Amino acid sequence: MTKIDLDRTSLFEPQVLENPFPYYQAAIAERPVMVLPGTNITLVSSYDLLAEATGRIDEFSNDFSALLAGQRAADPDVTAELDKGWPQRNTLLTADPPVHTRFRKLVNLAFSMKRVDAIEADIRAIVNRLVDAFPADGRIDFVRDFAVPLPVAVIAGQIGIADTDVLTVKRWSDAFADRLGGMISKERELECAREVVEFQHAMKVQIDARRATPREDLLSDLVHARIEGEQPLDDAEILSILQQLMVAGNETTTSTLAGGVLLLIENPAEEAKVRADPKLIPNMVEEMLRLESPTAGLWRVVKQDAELGGVTVPGGSMMMLRFAAANRDPARFENPDAFEVTRKNARSHLAFGRGIHMCVGNMLSRKELAVAFEVLLARISGFRLAADADLAHVPNMLLRGLRRLDIEVTRA
Repeated sequence: MTKIDLDRTSLFEPQVLENPFPYYQAAIAERPVMVLPGTNITLVSSYDLLAEATGRIDEFSNDFSALLAGQRAADPDVTAELDKGWPQRNTLLTADPPVHTRFRKLVNLAFSMKRVDAIEADIRAIVNRLVDAFPADGRIDFVRDFAVPLPVAVIAGQIGIADTDVLTVKRWSDAFADRLGGMISKERELECAREVVEFQHAMKVQIDARRATPREDLLSDLVHARIEGEQPLDDAEILSILQQLMVAGNETTTSTLAGGVLLLIENPAEEAKVRADPKLIPNMVEEMLRLESPTAGLWRVVKQDAELGGVTVPGGSMMMLRFAAANRDPARFENPDAFEVTRKNARSHLAFGRGIHMCVGNMLSRKELAVAFEVLLARISGFRLAADADLAHVPNMLLRGLRRLDIEVTRA
């Protein structure tokens, strides 16, 4: 393995984002808490120190809304587009207690295990429909033909836009994800702003409809969520939550589905174990989440001078919690780069975060992944990488996922 010079290599260089794992191992071994050269960003990469940082909410704030708003949020052209919609509110991802506490309570009412279990049949039906549509020759782009439409259809059905075509929902989700990733041009920023507003207006129609006539879906649960002593969610708050659920509900699941199939192709002995014993599927999903870590990292804002791992972190600076690195920390996971479907501590990964900001939709994502692989392994006897497959990932500072996955499948 090529030695990484941490003083001369940037985490955010395209070639490092494409293959960050040598960088992660160097950072964990040499400087698990370090200031990235030429920046005011402190990178946290080891499992134990990242877990500690997520618990120190009074020092390391989740209010990174200025970054989430986009790199050109102050640009008058971008602002003019965004002003055509509703204001962005700090709700789940970018709020600290006590504000976060209110939102978490209200959203938890909607994202119950009962709600997740109730839609399992819908998930299974969508999965089977997508497999039915695989072409006779078995050649597919798994991202386009399965990994995108499954989670998009599930979350669209739950937030009231089931009749909206997959490409439109994916376009809206990509707009939020691209702004979050911080690696786009002004032209793309403007396009994203217009798509954010388009999404908001489409969802406002559904919010009004659920207020008048509730249905059995997640959106109705959000609109009508009530807790004694807490204000119900207003339109801007619901829209903010919905955009976060839309991105978290499909971008990350899409990435884990595609990355998971690639892991099976690259590790036929592990695939054989799961085919022989389908009861291993839930643990296999956890191992896929650990290795893929589709939310590779998230920001924190350092509120005051602090110390972490013996390193002084100045107040007012930014912190990058790199979950994808921590999930391959050899101190926590033996042989950390290996895909092992029987790994005993696979579920202790940090792919969904940790602490009060752990992903509220983690139960839904786990359910989708488990059902998807259960059906795929039952109905597809073999996955093969196409000879011309390009395994490049979408460039993004925070999210990681394959652009496409060209494979050939054989029906069982």
